[in-house]
Amino acid sequence: MRLTSPPSPSLKCNQVIRNHPSALEIYQNQLLESGKISKEDIDKIHKKVSTILNEEFKKSKDDIPNKRDWLSAYWTGFKSPEQISRIRNTGVKPEILKRVGEAMTTLPETFKPHRAVKKIFDLRRQMIETGEGIDWAVGEALAFATLIIEGNHVRLSGQDVERGTFSHRHSVIHDQETGEQYCPLDNLVMNQNEELFTVSNSSLSEFAVLGFELGYSMENPNSLVLWEAQFGDFSNGAQVIFDQFISSGEAKWLRQTGLVVCLPHGYDGQGPEHSSARMERFLQMSDDNPYVIPEMDPTLRKQIQECNWQVVNVTTPANYFHVLRRQIHRDFRKPLIVMSPKNLLRHKDCKSSLSEFDDLAGHPGFDKQGTRFKRLIKDRNDHKDLEEGIRRLVLCSGKVYYELDEERKKSDSNDVAICRVEQLCPFPYDLIQRELKRYPNAEIVWCQEEPMNMGAYTYINPRLLTAMRALGRGSIDDIKYVGRAPSAATATGFYTVHVQEQTELVKKALQRDPIKSPL
Repeated sequence: MRLTSPPSPSLKCNQVIRNHPSALEIYQNQLLESGKISKEDIDKIHKKVSTILNEEFKKSKDDIPNKRDWLSAYWTGFKSPEQISRIRNTGVKPEILKRVGEAMTTLPETFKPHRAVKKIFDLRRQMIETGEGIDWAVGEALAFATLIIEGNHVRLSGQDVERGTFSHRHSVIHDQETGEQYCPLDNLVMNQNEELFTVSNSSLSEFAVLGFELGYSMENPNSLVLWEAQFGDFSNGAQVIFDQFISSGEAKWLRQTGLVVCLPHGYDGQGPEHSSARMERFLQMSDDNPYVIPEMDPTLRKQIQECNWQVVNVTTPANYFHVLRRQIHRDFRKPLIVMSPKNLLRHKDCKSSLSEFDDLAGHPGFDKQGTRFKRLIKDRNDHKDLEEGIRRLVLCSGKVYYELDEERKKSDSNDVAICRVEQLCPFPYDLIQRELKRYPNAEIVWCQEEPMNMGAYTYINPRLLTAMRALGRGSIDDIKYVGRAPSAATATGFYTVHVQEQTELVKKALQRDPIKSPL
């Protein structure tokens, strides 16, 4: 007798799949059994759909694609990279700031929040009333609130974004007795449309959530859509979304997006996984040419429109307010990667006055046209006639500025100027050159707290050299590096080592002796 082997499991599986009714068949049968639809109705639907598909297929043979066909009707009026978009101010009238500020810091009389939360809201109300000491959370809330009352939708998702990972946001608070929830940004004006503000704690599925928010932002350009990682490195789980869609979506499919991605970043001694948002990855994926200075005339400039995205490392609540409002108050859209702070959320010096948020021209340090996002913040000291005597110009970005400024005060190094590059990409050539001209005899230093092979150094270095050469100044040897040595890990896991490294790099940036070239 001849023996045969039994059918393989894969063959059985294929047979089961082939014999299983399709989802359409199952749904049709359910409708028929329920009596809600007849066989004749189903046949009519099939015929209608087939007719539409066949007609559209015939049309497609002679169709010539138009760039605008890639955008939904909501995108009517938005400009392409070929069109000049004028720079707009993003300040808000003082009376509006006061009004929404009071509304978003006022809780219902019968509401009983946690006593610590109550204290936070009382302090916020004081900030609005005095117009001083505005912190990061209030600056962000003011940006959201002013956009909302202008009729824009604001949407924020991410892990623990309602409270804020660092217990700083408190966009949704809870009654300690009843469990009732209250959202201040849903109660800015009478009869407010609650759909204008959406804040959602999301699961630790960064790939899925970021992909969803990207799709939302592409469908509705009049929404400020933000996704926040709990820590910067959490974005690793969504890297394919950055690589395949956000960084290159406009180049591949002509689809713009104004999606904002907030990635907590900063070296606080908490180890590799909580220190770095891998800024270098986003800068490496930037498509601006490091050897060509684009048109920088404000009336002709298309620098942001022509790049694939923006990367910022902002150091003041007011500048954060303006960069968020800038996302909506212009007639094109571009992704925004924000290196968000951690300890600056409550830093004693990371504060802004309410006047830095308003739309009045003439404030010290602001353009005569009005208030807007500062791509670079010049040195806070008034050097004026002493500019030629400045021995060193330290360029930096992010929280290391405050450590440098504190050390400068301690060491009485008033002959050192410190400038903050708030917008890393696209590179602010015009403002960098303005500072180079101000300090013609200064040693040029780039200071960062990240290792040399990380952070902004490899992105900044060739662009800074291009800016210098255009002024007939120096070579690559004249750009000095101060920061951590190259490393495989983003940061040390030992707090004492972190403190030693941080102290050494801050002191080195301000030392009296010339700094040696890294080459």
